[in-house]
Amino acid sequence: MVEGFRAGFATFVGRPNVGKSTLTNALVGEKVAITSSKPQTTRRAIRGVVHTPTGQLVLVDTPGVHRPRTLLGQRLNDVVQSTLADVDVVGFCVPAGERIGPGDRFINEQLDRYPARKVAIVTKVDAAPRPVVAEQLLAVSGLRDWDAIVPVSATDRFQLDTLVAELVRLLPESVPLYPSDTTTDESTEQRVAELVREAALEGVSDELPHSLAVTIDDMTTREDGLVEVYANLWVERDSQKGIVIGRGGARLQEVGARARAAIEELLGARVYLGLHVKVAKDWQRDPKQLGRLGF
Repeated sequence: MVEGFRAGFATFVGRPNVGKSTLTNALVGEKVAITSSKPQTTRRAIRGVVHTPTGQLVLVDTPGVHRPRTLLGQRLNDVVQSTLADVDVVGFCVPAGERIGPGDRFINEQLDRYPARKVAIVTKVDAAPRPVVAEQLLAVSGLRDWDAIVPVSATDRFQLDTLVAELVRLLPESVPLYPSDTTTDESTEQRVAELVREAALEGVSDELPHSLAVTIDDMTTREDGLVEVYANLWVERDSQKGIVIGRGGARLQEVGARARAAIEELLGARVYLGLHVKVAKDWQRDPKQLGRLGF
């Protein structure tokens, strides 16, 4: 290990859909967190590990901070609060092309409660003209005295190395926390369940994403190498079950095809995917159901 090696934890915060999960995946170099245009896509703290010659950066991808309307929403906010209390560095993410609003200011104020070093990250700079990016950097710098301000684009990989270097610089000196070949501490089963949920989120109406949960019933590898996966897609009402399945089962077939392709890429093997849609009435508000579904 090199002298002065640093290792520790960082997390990205911001409103839903500011690009936290996309940025995490880009920095880790592989998909460890699912992404979607739907709010509340990330539902628990997912760790992705970035290895550099001088440090090891453990990124904790968390749900977006939002005003909770259900017990699930409250628990997602609790995940964020407990993560913020434990990490060494917080990266506050603001998209380049969206003016700083009350939600951003609220999150920025919350950061005062935590001792972590604080970095401002202006995301999605590829999608905004240069003068707009410059204006946003100026606006962000006025929020507080940051340890660093870094404009990035996960899509174009613009300044990702700079961001990693800045985050590692702010970590404590430490031995590595994970083996050098580790990219995430998520189990394969958890990652498969998330890929099914990601596929199911594609193209659904606004109220449905919050009501979708996925559990894995069974996952086995046959002698011929085929991996059999049996998953349950949970919704809260019978009407939602109809939406997920679609006319004549067409939508569920699409979900299955999308999810299977992603799972095969993850596992590097052929996959049989069996999907069942089940109803757990108002599970977002029911402590017992939440526990059963892993929240």
